[in-house]
Amino acid sequence: MIRVLYQIDEMMTRREMLKSAGAMTMATVLGGIPLASAAEEAVNAKSKRKILVIGAHPDDPETCAGGTMCLLERAGHEVVSVYLTRGEAGIEGKSHAEAAAIRVVESENACRVMGVRHIFMSQTDGNTEVNLARYKEMRDLIEQEHPDVVITHWPLDGHRDHAACGMLVMDAWRRLGRNFKLYYCEAMSGTQSQMFHPTHWVDITSVQELKHKACLCHESQGMQPLLDEWHIPMERFRGLECRCAAAEAFALHTDALATL
Repeated sequence: MIRVLYQIDEMMTRREMLKSAGAMTMATVLGGIPLASAAEEAVNAKSKRKILVIGAHPDDPETCAGGTMCLLERAGHEVVSVYLTRGEAGIEGKSHAEAAAIRVVESENACRVMGVRHIFMSQTDGNTEVNLARYKEMRDLIEQEHPDVVITHWPLDGHRDHAACGMLVMDAWRRLGRNFKLYYCEAMSGTQSQMFHPTHWVDITSVQELKHKACLCHESQGMQPLLDEWHIPMERFRGLECRCAAAEAFALHTDALATL
């Protein structure tokens, strides 16, 4: 069960939505985060879905969407944490090879905590590329995995690796015929994600501690101060928006062409 608290595309006020929360917002995941109609839910509740969460670095999927990943895994869906890089430039004083070896193990430990599978791609931390070869690499991976939902970085991001990751996934979504639902997540909004406007909020209160346990597997990143300064306040803020203790926010990518 996953609680989607608020969807801005619903034609109702926030107060009206909250009054009807029991009827509208507790449901089984359809194809990822949003839950549409009760009829559609009934049809899809029996189906196992695959969700890819594609982050630029080790710890990005966990910090940006770890609570939602835990909820999805608990609901019986297949969740895959995809890392564009191995965090090669992420440990001061370590070579790229040394840092990558450490951060791969940390990522494996985090995925074990969440109960999800992991995939490492071939780009390099701090030197990600957006070109024809990299577009193809991302498209091939997504086509091979054949997900129902992909969650990735909001492309307007002050971190170049995040922005590159978001653009590569968006291109794959378009070239694969928009055959999966695409959601963007936020990373340290204000300093990294810019002008992020969510469409969906997920109540992660029940799995917040599990999410943090997965994040803390990334010991080389000094994660506890990052949680305290950035991620926990974001979870609390998103929770305040929809009256729960902690939430994660996402933006659904819609395309007018998809409706023609």
